[in-house]
Amino acid sequence: MTAERLLVTLCTYNERENLPPLIEEIWRVAPQADLLVIDDNSPDGTGQVADEWAARDSRLHVLHRPGKLGLGTATLAGFRYAVANDYTWLMNLDADFSHHPRYIPALLECMRSVDVAIGSRYVAGGGVLGWGLRRKLMSRGVNAYARLFLRLSTHDNSGAFRCFRVDRLRQLDLDGFISRGYAIQEEILYRCRKIGCTFAETPIIFDDRRYGQSKINLYEMLAALVIIPRLGLLGR
Repeated sequence: MTAERLLVTLCTYNERENLPPLIEEIWRVAPQADLLVIDDNSPDGTGQVADEWAARDSRLHVLHRPGKLGLGTATLAGFRYAVANDYTWLMNLDADFSHHPRYIPALLECMRSVDVAIGSRYVAGGGVLGWGLRRKLMSRGVNAYARLFLRLSTHDNSGAFRCFRVDRLRQLDLDGFISRGYAIQEEILYRCRKIGCTFAETPIIFDDRRYGQSKINLYEMLAALVIIPRLGLLGR
């Protein structure tokens, strides 16, 4: 029987200060995991920090990209790596410590019975720390928007803390994705739903980043408002 293998992907751009303690904490709760850092040529040297870790520990791998190509394409690059290297599960979390690794065991437990597990801010026991009212309303609005247009039953459709069964990722047309930025989160769930994936949500407390600046901006929000209904129309 083939051993079950877990890959944790971290998409990075200027996360030099967050990356080392995050790696340590991931391996504290999931020492069996391989890590893949997908770095978009961070000016602050995040890629070099990742290379130094990879030289010391064979569980860590680094994918260097030539520039800031977008969260969407970075996330799909992680999917392709997991498929090509025959992992059992792929787990993704933000590289800024807003997704604490202590929730990894709960996500893996969900994977015993579903195809996609979501670390959810919006189920009983979940929540958000460090956000103002405006950002909370924006997040809630985007999630309701995705449920309406994409017919998603899950509550947290815009978060990135997720685990996927890699055999299911093999069934996705990764070249057919249209999102390049943050709307990738909703598109992934939509396309997983279309191929019949099963879902579960487990509560997490989302804590705002420890260091650095958020990459979310007005352009990303507007892009999501366009892409989400476009996907819904294509599906119909």
